Amino acid sequence: MQISQTATNSQLRILILGGSGLVGQSLIRQALALPGVTQVCAPTRRALTGFAADARLHIPIRDFNQLQADDAIWQADVLLCALGTTMALAGSQAAFYQTDHDLVLRCAAMARAAGVNCMVYNSSLGAALKASSFYLRVKAETERDLAALNFSTLGIVRPALLDNEGQQRPDRRSGEAIALRVLRPLRWLLPARYRPVGISVVAGAMLRLAQSAYAGNAAYAGKAEPAQQATPMPKLLILESEQLQG
Repeated sequence: MQISQTATNSQLRILILGGSGLVGQSLIRQALALPGVTQVCAPTRRALTGFAADARLHIPIRDFNQLQADDAIWQADVLLCALGTTMALAGSQAAFYQTDHDLVLRCAAMARAAGVNCMVYNSSLGAALKASSFYLRVKAETERDLAALNFSTLGIVRPALLDNEGQQRPDRRSGEAIALRVLRPLRWLLPARYRPVGISVVAGAMLRLAQSAYAGNAAYAGKAEPAQQATPMPKLLILESEQLQG
């Protein structure tokens, strides 16, 4: 997906949830490299290291079980959500649901109530309400319930298996590691839809989607330069795995 000039000229305050994961860390680094980004806020449960000093970057420590609606973290223009766990790490379906559905929805609702109009959510290839996989059903339920929050634009990316691009994960995902070892050599033999997707590719697509959505909505609301095209963005934008890679 191409970024229009309208999008690159927008001034953005970006809120990133899931900043301790590899996609989240890539979101932080790529966001700080974009022109027009005035603030990147990435609340986490623990301190993050490895980022160059930048006055625009804020990484407040928060207990995600005790988040408050009046917290200053919600003061943003766009929300990028890479929150999520695995069934193995969660330990039970109930615990998985609490993180991948309930926590995501609670955060999104507080951001929306604070005035955030655009959100981009990192979902999964195959997300469907009638999927045989509990994981994919939860992802689909989360997508559905996020749409009900009435963001001006909700973007959803549905990547296939994530390729960590040689980076060390902060959590242990042995199943994904084994799958990557098998699939990487076969990458170009697989249909584009099922090829592993690099974390930087997913993060970049999320940012481009957020920029375009925010700029389009701002222009339509009369907040942008007169020369910019005032066309409202669709309320729901979905990028499937093959679209992320092209």
